[in-house]
Amino acid sequence: MRMVLFFVAATALCAQDLDRVAQVASVMVDGDVCRRIQTPKSAESLLKVDPRDPWRASDDFDVNDGAFLQTKKTLMRLARLCPAACDVNLWMPVPATPPRVQILIRNVNEMSQFWRWGDLHQAMPEEMKSVIEKGERVTVRRRPGMVSVLAPVYDSLGDIVGLVEVVSRAERDSHENVK
Repeated sequence: MRMVLFFVAATALCAQDLDRVAQVASVMVDGDVCRRIQTPKSAESLLKVDPRDPWRASDDFDVNDGAFLQTKKTLMRLARLCPAACDVNLWMPVPATPPRVQILIRNVNEMSQFWRWGDLHQAMPEEMKSVIEKGERVTVRRRPGMVSVLAPVYDSLGDIVGLVEVVSRAERDSHENVK
């Protein structure tokens, strides 16, 4: 019983820390720079399926180094604001119907409640749609022992152009993405 209460209290404290980092991330992550991370050629080929080469979109994935590195460094610094090990990942919408999303930058510990190994893009989860439509942070507990806070990323005009996932787990699994 004590162990369960400790875990619940630790998870609540973790969620508060993640929410604080997510709030700062909404202010610090530059949406104008985020829009320039993926090259136009890469974005164009993202949704194309070549029956002769099923890996073409992956092979064509490319970024503008300056925008990528600037944003990656910002996300890594934001993760240091959390007392526990956490990651701050950048998700960007992919123009498609129905809405899709891609994880443009994953971080040091490779934690995410949403990213599936090998996927360049995926259907946009309802929680992400809510953040993009309403501009409010959302706390997510999909996977046992994991907590994420999703927060909007704004450009200089105040438009929401993407979102960050600030995520941590009760116990780190170093082989989570090794299949």
